[in-house]
Amino acid sequence: MIKISTLAVITLFTGISFIGLKPAPPQPIAPVPSAAQAAWQELEYYAFVHFGMNTFTDHEWGEGRAHPDNFNPTSLDTRQWARTVKAAGMKGIIITAKHHDGFCLWPSATTEYSVKNSSWRNGRGDILKDLSEACREYGLKFGVYISPWDRNHPIYGKPKYNRVYQEQWREVLSNYGEVFEAWLDGANDNQKRMVYDFNGFFATIKKIQPNAVIFSDAGPDIRWVGNERGIAGETNWSLRDNEGSFPGFADEKALNTGDENGTSWIPAECDVSIRPGWFYHSNEDGKVKTVAQLMEIYYKSVGRNGNLLLNIGVDRRGMVNENDELRLIEFKQARDEAFKTNLASGRLTATNTRSNSTQFSPAKAVDSDRNTFWATDDGVKQASLELDFGRETEFNTVLIQENIALGQRVKKFSVEVWDGKNWLNVSSQTTIGHKRIVRFPAVKTQKLRIAIEDSRACPTISNLEIYKAPVL
Repeated sequence: MIKISTLAVITLFTGISFIGLKPAPPQPIAPVPSAAQAAWQELEYYAFVHFGMNTFTDHEWGEGRAHPDNFNPTSLDTRQWARTVKAAGMKGIIITAKHHDGFCLWPSATTEYSVKNSSWRNGRGDILKDLSEACREYGLKFGVYISPWDRNHPIYGKPKYNRVYQEQWREVLSNYGEVFEAWLDGANDNQKRMVYDFNGFFATIKKIQPNAVIFSDAGPDIRWVGNERGIAGETNWSLRDNEGSFPGFADEKALNTGDENGTSWIPAECDVSIRPGWFYHSNEDGKVKTVAQLMEIYYKSVGRNGNLLLNIGVDRRGMVNENDELRLIEFKQARDEAFKTNLASGRLTATNTRSNSTQFSPAKAVDSDRNTFWATDDGVKQASLELDFGRETEFNTVLIQENIALGQRVKKFSVEVWDGKNWLNVSSQTTIGHKRIVRFPAVKTQKLRIAIEDSRACPTISNLEIYKAPVL
């Protein structure tokens, strides 16, 4: 009798304890993003601004010989830049504080080749001060590009130049507020064969601005996508094996696709200019990219697990040119129209749900909460997510996202539709990552299926959206 009572009590309390337990989430699969990298990925789209001495000499790569007085914007208005960028739906601005010619847009103590020795504002102007304040006013992130190559500085090519360059970063990162991205170009002078101390540069940046992500060909935080067309690979891992890579010397093909077995989390940034050149040239006023071209770039950058860094060459007045401004707004309108009506509603089911728990149910993929996700049991690397719209629905675009806080997982998936008798494959893809946008000719169906065909670990799908986007 005592034994039975004891067992009943144990069973009772054991039952209660099991009822109170939540199923464990999937373990992260390394590598995973840092908090700064994850925040950067959420930005998705921001502006590069090329502005400097080259703007006034009509060059792309200046030689560092033009007199500082050549730099003389007549109506500089960084608030107009910020206002335009904000209206265009971009999240920040990265400014070319110093390009290869060595001319600094702030009154640097490291060189005489800067705004302090120009006639603009009697040598008392400071572009970085103006722009950083404008970014804060309009709620934009502020980033800085400083080229290590310096075609003007007298000690460039000697080891002690590395200290000059580090000091330039120290000045900028200490005096203009929070910097979200530090952008290092890999360009070099083959004749002087300058050996850059990149590890020292990175350490300086992280010491002063630990939350800034550092861009270069080889990271350490984000990488170049391998081309200046703004196009990420159809397969695009945020993982990289960086052995043997450093800024200026990296495998462009590997940069474009990333490495499935990479040991570091280094996602891709896709840079491209809205015009043929990076700096403003009046003869390119009629050569601004079309909305259709920009949308194609968007789908192949943000829609392929990358961030889009779209360049604007500010003109000689010191303003975003009207042609560029108009196109940026039109591009924003086209994106808004494409993603206006999310059709992902109906009954969701899955071939496997982690612990059969509502915590990881298929519904979590469409609950508008990026922190929740559908997941499968450990070891289940093939599974499908099915959406029954309840009625015939026409669409041509599927947007899907992984919970990258737990690592990038999906290696292969397909989008399928039900024709009343069979499942038809409308698109076969590889990676997903932060965001994958899949386009195909419009289909009309009552059921959609996302079939995960291979994954590094159990898939974690945090978002599914469906659209009928205009075809441009």
